[in-house]
Amino acid sequence: MSSTSEKSSTSSSLLSAQTLVIAGIVWAVMALLFFLLFSVPLSAEEGLPLWYSIGTYIFECGAYFGAALVCFRNWQSPHMVSGRNVWLGIGLGMLFYFIAGVLFGIWELYFGLDPDVSPADAFYLGSYVVLIGGMVVAVTSKRLNLEIWQWGLLAGIAAFGIAVAIWVAAPDSWRAQLGMAPAATQEELVTSAPATAATGRAPGLENSSKIQAKGATATDPASAVEEEEAAAEIKAPAWVMALDKQLAPHKNAINLFYIVGDVFLLIIATALLLAFWGGRFSQSWRMIAAATFSLYIADMYFKWRDTQAEGSYQSGSLLEVFFVFSAILFGIGAILEHDISTRSRQSRRTRRAA
Repeated sequence: MSSTSEKSSTSSSLLSAQTLVIAGIVWAVMALLFFLLFSVPLSAEEGLPLWYSIGTYIFECGAYFGAALVCFRNWQSPHMVSGRNVWLGIGLGMLFYFIAGVLFGIWELYFGLDPDVSPADAFYLGSYVVLIGGMVVAVTSKRLNLEIWQWGLLAGIAAFGIAVAIWVAAPDSWRAQLGMAPAATQEELVTSAPATAATGRAPGLENSSKIQAKGATATDPASAVEEEEAAAEIKAPAWVMALDKQLAPHKNAINLFYIVGDVFLLIIATALLLAFWGGRFSQSWRMIAAATFSLYIADMYFKWRDTQAEGSYQSGSLLEVFFVFSAILFGIGAILEHDISTRSRQSRRTRRAA
């Protein structure tokens, strides 16, 4: 009997809120140090080493998997004040992010591809749907009695998030029409249109002329060697390449969904922060709001590098550590609410017994 009680006490201490929160903080600090120390490319040609890229996926996927576990623990508990469906949605979002990270890592590290759209995007899209669903349930379960300044703050953050998303992820043609593109880009867009109309050149020939203008002709031996080396680095089988070609036309629609989803999550997180501010469960929802802000920062940085880096982007940059922070903060929020909910129930039991 004593050994059984000792084992149960040991397991409960290992799964205590304090232990789990400390473990999450340690994981976040280790990830930050890893990104800070090794995120500098070896050279412009070599880029980031393979072991570093693997390490970033381990930190990110490990954080999302751990967050999914503690969220599902809340879902299984009937004592959660926010409701089980809230944590089911958030937990599924964390699980989908974990699966998507694994798939994207396989596509990038094993197959050697840098696709615009991959099967991982299906899980990324699903994570947005269930995350937004879970957080909407949390908002609707608590009546929003916000003051005028709080509504103004919510509207200001929404406008800021939309403006940043448009500036970061919009194509050059959109930014040029809105007057947000650099002067050089606008001049290129203005001068290229009449030239195309005058010559009547096909799109494929037009692209080839642009490449030749940059100094890389189709018959250049150096460029031919580089193309052969790039093809040799790709280990993807034929079905993967065929799937990549089928998914590529959906890039713009998927990017638009990501932009809308990021802005919507930012608005919901602000509403949750204002709704639960100062309440008994404010600590957990402050963590959830901070997790959503971190996810917004990481996504916006990823979109900015993807659209502005002109093909030189490689995953694993420093600000992508906010993906890890986001998962850790979601997990800490789940841990805090589980701890507060179970403690409040135990205190009610003791009062009834007394």
